[in-house]
Amino acid sequence: MEPQQRGHARSHTSGHTHDVTNQAPPLADYNLFASDAALSAALEREGAAWHRETLLRDGAALTAPETLALAELANRHPPELFTHSPRGERIDALEFHPSWHTLLSLLRREGLHALPFSDPQPGAMVARCAGYFLHAQLESGSLCPLTMTFASIPVLQREPALFDMLRDKLYTREHDPRDVPLAQKTSAMIGMGMTEKQGGSDVRSNRTHAYATRGSGRGAEYRLVGHKWFFSAPQCDAHLVLARTGDHEGLSCFFVPRFAPDGSKNAVQIQRLKDKLGNRSNASSEVEFFDAFGILIGDEGRGVPTIIEMANYTRLDCVIGSAALMRAALVQAIHHARHRSAFGRHLADQPLMRNVLADLALESEAATVLFMRLARAFEESADAANAAPAERAWRRIVTPAAKYWVCKRALEFTGEAMEVWGGNGYVETAPMARFYREAPVNSIWEGSGNVMCLDVLRALEREPEAAQALFAAWQAAAQSHPALGAALARLAAALDGPAEHREASARRIAQQIVLIAQASLLIQHAPADVAEAFIATRLADCCGESGRVYGTLPATFDHAAIVERAFAA
Repeated sequence: MEPQQRGHARSHTSGHTHDVTNQAPPLADYNLFASDAALSAALEREGAAWHRETLLRDGAALTAPETLALAELANRHPPELFTHSPRGERIDALEFHPSWHTLLSLLRREGLHALPFSDPQPGAMVARCAGYFLHAQLESGSLCPLTMTFASIPVLQREPALFDMLRDKLYTREHDPRDVPLAQKTSAMIGMGMTEKQGGSDVRSNRTHAYATRGSGRGAEYRLVGHKWFFSAPQCDAHLVLARTGDHEGLSCFFVPRFAPDGSKNAVQIQRLKDKLGNRSNASSEVEFFDAFGILIGDEGRGVPTIIEMANYTRLDCVIGSAALMRAALVQAIHHARHRSAFGRHLADQPLMRNVLADLALESEAATVLFMRLARAFEESADAANAAPAERAWRRIVTPAAKYWVCKRALEFTGEAMEVWGGNGYVETAPMARFYREAPVNSIWEGSGNVMCLDVLRALEREPEAAQALFAAWQAAAQSHPALGAALARLAAALDGPAEHREASARRIAQQIVLIAQASLLIQHAPADVAEAFIATRLADCCGESGRVYGTLPATFDHAAIVERAFAA
């Protein structure tokens, strides 16, 4: 064999075959709030400019690498259920990774579980929702018990004796992870249990029964026998639960603590934790009540209206959570496209990719201005009897429509953003896969799409004065925008049809309400190019050419400017 020619041989460092190039660096150490022009403007516009410095501080802290790691850890190590002790005692204990408790501590530290109630002032609801939006870009599962705790407060405030006992524990900004009786804890979390196997969203088919043990009616003690098919989150210190009493056809609402008055575990047995598609850091469970202790709250037989007030707040958080997933996925997609090159240019410099990113940016900004406007409506309509009709309409009509539409859009949105990353987006070591798995939950939880759209129709029928005030405001915004005016006319025609047709068209009606609401807000508060591009592709006669796929904006719009506004380089 001839000796190898000089220059043909190549020595290799052990284990080194190539240099890693053309990969986007991890996105960290930027400010979630300062980089979001739409959120920043909305905070001031909707009355919470006083909270800016807090959000700037929080927006920077949430993107520190060690904070970002908490989300990955909490989802890689989901909670575990231990039904029995080594000695065979029933304990129903849950064990969470330390990252979960750190996430909850971060949320409570910012007052996101109680701010409008614990520190009431003008703009408090807007401030809370903006902060919630920032944290929701970090991790979704930890939001569930926090949202339910927040939403329970206005319900519990109507029970003076009970609330006096809970107030300090609900309002404190400490997180107490101990599984001990409420009297021994510094803070409390509240969950809810409504659905059963046979009914799902049809809670009026519930079969769980409550039997009076001391007195009867509001504030009395009962024992509950039955089950809940989705019980979130089982480690909470108490739950609001629906059950039947013997004296009323309707359901009643009960406060069911994790520990009974004698200090023993209440007879709420966790059968198993749900093995969920996403939201893995959070525990959702199936439970059975074996004479569980509970206190009746609200009027007997009026449990659904009692707990629906709680659900109305959680629906707003569903909108915010989905908007936050959009924002998080958008920023990741833009960052990747600015650092990844293909065919001789950065992805972000290629016309078709710019179109995709700009279209995603429009959707994200529209969702942001919408939830911030809803936050103000919730604040201004807290006293429903004295609220302006238009504010009642935003809260009562637009909120369920937004819960339907924004949560639906998050599914397509996160999938498109994942595609920007290519194969890197499809693996679990990157955040895109987690965003995608999280996207469906808000659409399903607290009322699926059909339930929300039918609720929109109910609200329109029950609040005609509010609906008229809302539509009048939109008409004013449409004066110089023929496409928006035409969309309003189509909506009015759909609402004038027979009742059966309205029900069959409920999704279309809810969709149109949200798109008109978003368009009117963008006309007032966004750059003209942003508003015009949104209307042209969501409401105009030619929007059928765009369909449901992102990246179909007309080439005449300045895509690069829209992307730059969304996330400045």
